[in-house]
Amino acid sequence: MQSYKHAFSRALDADPARLHVAAHSHHPWPDVARDAHLAAWDDAVRLLDHKWERVFGEVLPAARTHIARILGLPDPGTLCFAPNVHEFLVRIASALPNDRPLRILSSGSEFHSFTRQVARWVEVGRAQWTTVPTEPFATFAERFAAAARADTYDLVYVSQVFYDSGWVFEEAGEILTGLAEPTTCVVDGYHGFMATRTDLGRMAARVFYTAGGYKYAMSGEGACFLHCPPGQLMAPVDTGWFAGFDALARADGSVEYATDGGRFFGATFDPSGLYRFVAVADWLEREGLDVEAIHQRVVALQDRMIAAVERGAAGPLTLDDLLSDRGPDPRRGNFLCFRRADAGALCESLRRAGVVVDSRADRLRFGFGLYHDLADVDRLVEVLGAL
Repeated sequence: MQSYKHAFSRALDADPARLHVAAHSHHPWPDVARDAHLAAWDDAVRLLDHKWERVFGEVLPAARTHIARILGLPDPGTLCFAPNVHEFLVRIASALPNDRPLRILSSGSEFHSFTRQVARWVEVGRAQWTTVPTEPFATFAERFAAAARADTYDLVYVSQVFYDSGWVFEEAGEILTGLAEPTTCVVDGYHGFMATRTDLGRMAARVFYTAGGYKYAMSGEGACFLHCPPGQLMAPVDTGWFAGFDALARADGSVEYATDGGRFFGATFDPSGLYRFVAVADWLEREGLDVEAIHQRVVALQDRMIAAVERGAAGPLTLDDLLSDRGPDPRRGNFLCFRRADAGALCESLRRAGVVVDSRADRLRFGFGLYHDLADVDRLVEVLGAL
């Protein structure tokens, strides 16, 4: 297995004794991301106000082009950016009916940025919320499709890869594109983007897709994006001045919007995340590394760990704990998820042993990436065995 550790030298050298196995949570940045971050600073002091000409004229179009290529989008112009996915959720909701509670459908395994906000809307009478449990996974697609067709919803929101299991919802596009308008359909791709091969071509005209650079894109915070289907939700009520940037010179008082994905822009943001994302995407292209190649490398690392668990070498972990798919063509993202009542305690024990993983309630998660090799998995198994 080819090593890419040299490309992450600054992150790895920052604490050589640390074994970071949480690429699903905070992915270390490759060295090119630091260079890009410094370039953003240099542009800011060199260009001052005119830095936005470079951001909107060069950096943002490059980011759009990379994302459209990775996702198979027919038009990069349908993409816009924000510091976080929560902004997009609120902005989408603002474009939906406001004379009654919103009718929302989701899985029961959406991340906190969605569930906290919707739960609060429910508390204040802003929304009615229906969820479909993800387990058992084998019947989820059928149950979710039935729920989506059984009633009329304003918003159907579902993850591409579930954060609390790593299970890939491959049928999402087919189900959502089959729903009648005006239902707004959103796929949360945060654990799917650059972790599993994704082709949005067939659903680009119908489904919103959102993700970001914090995890598998290896670019850090502030580089979230939204694909906006043409003709849908053309005038969000929650709107910032960048959504009407081209109309700034007109002073007639009207609220105008970009006609492409720019209609979902907010206001002034820190563009350094886009610099980092473009630099990382450029580097991957130079290395000939696409999403499928990275994912297959990760699967090989995962399989090595699963084999250790199966032979009883990974301490307290057993195959009965494993939620992630183990089939011949596994439906799993770039992390392994184990369900254990002592997940938090195991996470802390690993931390004291110099191994960084994370836990969510009773889920213990291990994420692998390009900066790992087989020796890292063996070291992880050794530490687990010592527990």
